Amino acid sequence: MTELLTARLRLRRARHDDLADMYAILSDPRAMRYWSTPPHVDLAQTETWLGSMIAAKPGESDDFVIEFEGRVIGKAGCWRLPEVGYILHPDCWGKGLAKEALTAVIAHVFATHDIDAIRADVDPRNDASLGLLNRLGFAETHRVARTWKVGEEWCDSVYLELVRPAPAPS
Repeated sequence: MTELLTARLRLRRARHDDLADMYAILSDPRAMRYWSTPPHVDLAQTETWLGSMIAAKPGESDDFVIEFEGRVIGKAGCWRLPEVGYILHPDCWGKGLAKEALTAVIAHVFATHDIDAIRADVDPRNDASLGLLNRLGFAETHRVARTWKVGEEWCDSVYLELVRPAPAPS
């Protein structure tokens, strides 16, 4: 089983016993403000979401839950290759944990998948996420209006891309 370790984090494959921790994140309106769905309203909704993460085919998905100090605090990875996604519990924002997790995920994805680039779709109002992706080397490719309807609200998208680094000269 693939596991990524950083200075502070353990990234591992999702398990059914992650349900309560993931529900705490996916039901929180702050965490879900710029997500592609409204906050989850019950455990069953998160159980379905988690089940699809667990059942995803390795050639199509490479996604991880993030553990910090022994507790699941979010997820990061390519839920659908080559598109990256991530979410952290708001209690963990502002500590550099998303950057730490994504740095490990990006290195892993480029090392294990034959893809030219990793892509991201971000709500243009999500300054924190856009800033993080920029710091990681992602560049904006284009914008599209009204790409997601979340609840009753239409949201726009900023598309970004991180091109595979060139091999080091030998």
